[in-house]
Amino acid sequence: MADFLGVSSLKTLSVRAIAASLLVTWAGIGSTAVAEQTFSDRPEAMEATAQQSFIGVDGNRFVNEAGETVIFRGLAFSDPASLLERGVWGRGYFEAAKSWNANLVRIPIHPGHWKALGEKQYLSMLDDAVRWAGELDMYVIIDWHTIGNPLTGVFHGPNYITSRDETFRFWHTIANRYRNNPTVAFYELWNEATNYNGQFGRMPWGDYKAFLEDLIWMIQKIDPKVVPLVCGFNWGYDLRNIQREPIEAKGIGYVVHPYPQKSKNWDYDWEQIWGFAAQNYPVIATEFGFMREDEPGSHNPVIGDEVYGEAIIKFFEERGISWTPWVFDPLWTPNLILDWDYTPSTHGAFFRQKMMELNK
Repeated sequence: MADFLGVSSLKTLSVRAIAASLLVTWAGIGSTAVAEQTFSDRPEAMEATAQQSFIGVDGNRFVNEAGETVIFRGLAFSDPASLLERGVWGRGYFEAAKSWNANLVRIPIHPGHWKALGEKQYLSMLDDAVRWAGELDMYVIIDWHTIGNPLTGVFHGPNYITSRDETFRFWHTIANRYRNNPTVAFYELWNEATNYNGQFGRMPWGDYKAFLEDLIWMIQKIDPKVVPLVCGFNWGYDLRNIQREPIEAKGIGYVVHPYPQKSKNWDYDWEQIWGFAAQNYPVIATEFGFMREDEPGSHNPVIGDEVYGEAIIKFFEERGISWTPWVFDPLWTPNLILDWDYTPSTHGAFFRQKMMELNK
């Protein structure tokens, strides 16, 4: 905020000299103490340690600094706070992802966990995550992992509860922390937007669009090199609104969560509901995957098999769509691993093999 007043050392100046500074007083027994508060400096940024190319947007492509197309094929992680609680947070988790030949990891941050753990500890963990990913030459998506209607404040569960104000403060903190850090290539602004068939209240596209555009405007003022990612409606599945009213911002991408039971006629529905977007914008499928009906934790909409797996990867590859299947965890489902030895599950083995074949 020092630049706001055109003064480089605002915090050293008296409130008597700068009327905009804040004077705080409080009364004690028999005396009055006075403390001075001034506009704070810009939040501290993490020093970038990895020598990676910045990722940008050129038409419908993600590109590196040389202008070369980059397709990301990686893994969606669990919330670091959950991993910490279970005693499995550490560099080994990232090394396991790299051993699967991932070039991107998605880090979901639940609003409930962000509040419970506290900003200071959470940022310390994220700093570690960014450093480890960069050292292993993987890029990072930071994902505000909330599910619900941002316009009404109704959410899918307690851990997803947030607000417009908290969402802006979160991204203000994150954007300042990782500004000009090439490893942190993407910010997924809102995990899954849904009004739950109206049960979460009205969610007109124009109002939701304005909310996201305000977020993007702020983030790009702080860090114009990062790529904001935007989800559509229906739990992050439906992008059809951007055909008539795309997000009015440059340098962004769109995300989709195309689980198998979201559609019965895959190729046709995928193209009509979200695949068309890849003609004009870069797209990342940041959640998808499958598990058989008899596997523990199976639920709608993730029940499927390798037939779905082959179909969705073929669809992505034909359109240059990047992807991170959900989830690199043995407890959350559809789980890519069975245990903390990183034994692949059925769909984990499938997508691990695809990364081995396709990531060069």
